[in-house]
Amino acid sequence: MTGYASGQSSLQTVVENPSSPTIRLGLEIRSVNSRFLDLTFKLPDELREFEPLMREHLSAQLKRGKVEVKASLVSSDSHGVIEPSPKLLQRLSSIEDNVRVWLPKATPLSVSEVLRLSSPTTPGGQELGAPLTGLLQETMKQLLAARSKEGERLATSMLDRTAQLKALTAKVTPIVPQLVEQQRLKFLERWREALGMGQKEHPEGGLPTEAAQDRALTEAANFAIRIDVAEELTRLSSHLSEIEQLLSPKKSTESLGKRLDFLIQELHREANTLGSKSTSLELTRIGVDMKVLIEQLREQVQNIE
Repeated sequence: MTGYASGQSSLQTVVENPSSPTIRLGLEIRSVNSRFLDLTFKLPDELREFEPLMREHLSAQLKRGKVEVKASLVSSDSHGVIEPSPKLLQRLSSIEDNVRVWLPKATPLSVSEVLRLSSPTTPGGQELGAPLTGLLQETMKQLLAARSKEGERLATSMLDRTAQLKALTAKVTPIVPQLVEQQRLKFLERWREALGMGQKEHPEGGLPTEAAQDRALTEAANFAIRIDVAEELTRLSSHLSEIEQLLSPKKSTESLGKRLDFLIQELHREANTLGSKSTSLELTRIGVDMKVLIEQLREQVQNIE
């Protein structure tokens, strides 16, 4: 299922300097449709160690989708030169004096070294773990909300197609008696042909040959198979009703995608069987329309978790 969420969080810097820029932790999560869960991470070096933790957190809440997680550490003044505060300069001077008491030959601090020491140092290790976990949880809430809205839209679309399939199934019912009569007439014609073959071989009025009897039995079996579409219609209606129940807001969504996958496969099988038994152009057209709708349902089911 598709979805997007992002968030930011401020981090504490090691050097206390009022003029220091703020270090911000950013997180983006994008999700697109996929039958399986595929996680991809784009993380700065400082956050690489947290990839297993993030993967575990995402896997516990997502079951399907191609998910890309992108994190960043950005300074609010990454292109400017930081001006040290008087308080910081005083501290550096005091530290330098203490060092030279013990190391008189120590080289004095240069301007570049003072600026480097004045720059904020990005937290690492345990200092990053807590804010990253909190930001990930908050961003995941947004993503799940976005995916939930997408799921509602998909459910509405699938229910519309399910209703169309039910209407097509209902259109087949009044056609069945006509098809049965047509098949009955064809069967009688072929039955007479089989009996005629037996009478030619036995002009004295004897029983038909074994070949003629087999032919007659075959025609009877084919007739029975051809007219038996009631079972397919019953199963189609049953599967469609089950899909409607699964897409109901009150229904549990656990393993919903897999259960719908199975039902769509069964729908496709019944529609194929119905088409193979078709003996009229109208029934063939209905079968084709059914397959189109079922294929659309199949594509949408791939997106449901």
